[in-house]
Amino acid sequence: MLRLPRWAALLLTAVLLTATLMLALAGCSLAGSNLRAGGSQRVSQLVLTTLQDPKTFNYALNQEFPSIFLFCFRGLTQQKGTTGEIQPDLAESWEISPDQTQITFTLRPDLKWSDGAPLTADDVVFTYEDVIFNPKVPAESQEVLRLGKDRQLPQVIKLDERRVQFVLAEPFAPFLSATSGPPTDIVILPKHKLEQSVQQLDANGNPLFLSTWGSDTDPVEIVVNGPYLIEQYRPSERLIFRRNPNYWNSEAAAQPVERIIWQIAESTDSQLLSFRSGDLDAIGDVRPLRPEYFELLKREEERGKFKVYNGGTWSGNTFITFNLNQAQNAQGQPFVDPIKSRWFNSLAFRQAVAHAIDRRRMINNIYRGISVPQDSPLSLQSPYALKPEQGLPVYDYSLDKARALLQSAGFQYSAAGKLLDADGNRVEFTLITNAGNRIREALGSQIREDLAKIGMEVTFNPINFNTLIGKISDTRDWDCVLIGFTGGVEPHAGANLWLSSGSSHMFNLSPQPGQTEITGWAASDWEQEIDQVFQAGARQFDLAQRKPFYDRFQVLVQEQLPVIHLVQEIALMAVRNRVKGVQYNGLPSWGLWNVQELQVENP
Repeated sequence: MLRLPRWAALLLTAVLLTATLMLALAGCSLAGSNLRAGGSQRVSQLVLTTLQDPKTFNYALNQEFPSIFLFCFRGLTQQKGTTGEIQPDLAESWEISPDQTQITFTLRPDLKWSDGAPLTADDVVFTYEDVIFNPKVPAESQEVLRLGKDRQLPQVIKLDERRVQFVLAEPFAPFLSATSGPPTDIVILPKHKLEQSVQQLDANGNPLFLSTWGSDTDPVEIVVNGPYLIEQYRPSERLIFRRNPNYWNSEAAAQPVERIIWQIAESTDSQLLSFRSGDLDAIGDVRPLRPEYFELLKREEERGKFKVYNGGTWSGNTFITFNLNQAQNAQGQPFVDPIKSRWFNSLAFRQAVAHAIDRRRMINNIYRGISVPQDSPLSLQSPYALKPEQGLPVYDYSLDKARALLQSAGFQYSAAGKLLDADGNRVEFTLITNAGNRIREALGSQIREDLAKIGMEVTFNPINFNTLIGKISDTRDWDCVLIGFTGGVEPHAGANLWLSSGSSHMFNLSPQPGQTEITGWAASDWEQEIDQVFQAGARQFDLAQRKPFYDRFQVLVQEQLPVIHLVQEIALMAVRNRVKGVQYNGLPSWGLWNVQELQVENP
C-alpha cells in the first residue's frame, strides 16, 4: 500500500479538515437538496465535478474533454467502455457491402429529439454532409473521415426515413469507430434547429453556425438526443442536467438518475474536499484520481461509504509538445519567435529535452509509484501498441546524452552553465498548462527543474483552460505546452492529433476553416509520412495486416518527437456506494461512460 511521509500526511489532513469546515460553514453542500418543486418527493440525483466551464455547446466546435456531449448527445454507434466493442446506439443495425465500401445504417424506430421532433435519416445526412463535411466548419471529425491519397469524404445517401448509406472511396476499417459518439467521435445533430444557421453566412462569408450554440446560449434552446438535456448553466458554478424523456434508451436503468449536477471546481484539491465532505458522488471519473489521495480515500472507504476503483492503466496520455509552426499570421508576423523556432525545430534539441526529463522521479514523487512510463503514442490497451522490446525508440534519463546532443547541434554553455545557442542567445521559453490540475502543475514544476540541469531557463505558467485551448487552436502564440489526449483501442481515434491537416495537430496547426488567413504553413516530410501511414493502415481490416503501418507510425513519432510522452497513469476513481451499475476500467476516457444505466439510491 502507498504511504505518505508522516509530515506530509499530517499537513494534508490539517488542510483538508480546515477546508471541509469552511465548506460546511458556507452551507454550500448539495447533499440532501434533491427535492422536487414543493419539497414533496426526492429526485434521483448524481453530483459530479469538472475543472472548467464549457467553452461551447456546439459539438462541431468542441475541442475539450470533458464536455456536455458526454451527457447530451449520441452517435449512430457506441463503444462498450469495458471492451471497446462497437455496439448499436441511434442505429439499431448496419450492413457492410462485400467490397467494404458501402455501410448502410438502419435507425431505431420512433427516435425523437428532446423537443419531441422526430429524429430521422435527414438528421444523419445533415450532420455529416452539412456540418462535419462542410469546408467552412472546423469540425475535428472531418479529417478522421478523409480517405485515401485524394482525401475524399464519404457520400451520404438517404434511402428512406430510417436508412442511411455511406459510400466510401475505398475500404476504411475505422469507420464504425468514427460514428460511435462521445467522448471523441461523431454525434448526430438536429437539422430542424441548426440548418438555417449553416446556410446563412455572416459578413465574412462564414456560416452563422460558427457562432451558434455558444456557452452563452440559453440551455432551453439546446435540443439533444442523449440521455440528459441541459436544464441550467451558472458560469463558474455548475451545470444541471435533467433526464431526457425522449431518449431512446430512457429505461436502460430500472430507476434512472433524474438529475445530474456538474459542479465546476477551481482545482483537484477542491474536488477532493467536496467528495470527502459528501457533496460529490464520484471523483476521478473524467481523469484518474490523483495518486496522493489514494491512501487517504482507501482508508476512508468503509466510513465514507464509497469504493475506490482501480481500472489498470488509463487509456489517455500526458505529454509536452513544442510549437513547431513556422507560419505567419495575417499581418505577416511569425507565430513563434524565429530564434525559439530554430531551437524547437531542431531534432537534437527535442531529443535532449526527452533525455533530460526524469520520468522515474515523476512516477515516484508525483504519482507515488502509481503509473508507468509512456513511450508509445497509442494506449497500452490497444492491440496495435508497440513495445520497446519490439523496436520502439525510448529516451532514458541521461543528462550527459542531453548535453552531448545539444552541443552537437551548435548549442554551447556559458561559464555559469547557462545554455546558449550558436549565436549566443540564452535558451529560455515558457511552458504552459491548465491551472487547477495539480498533477500537471507538479509535472510542469519538475520539468522546469529538470531542464534547468541542462542549462535551459523555463518559465512555467499554468493558465485558464479555455485560454490554453484558445492559444493552441486559434492564436497559436505559445512555446511549449503540457497537456493530455484521450485514447482507446483504435489508432485512428487520434487522427485529429496526428494527421497534418487535423484540427488538433497542435504542434504544427495548419490553416483551419473560419480562422483568419495564415501564410507559409508547411508539413514536414515526417508529418507527410505519418499521413500516408494512417491512410494505408485504415484500408486494412485485418489486425495483422494493419499493425505494421501503426508500428511505423509509433516509431516515427518517437524518432521525431513532435510530442514527448511522460507517464501512463493508473485509472483510479472513487464512487459512492449508493451509485449502482458502475462498470470501470482504464479503457474509456470517462469512468461513468454508461451513465444512462446508473442508478442512485437516496441517502
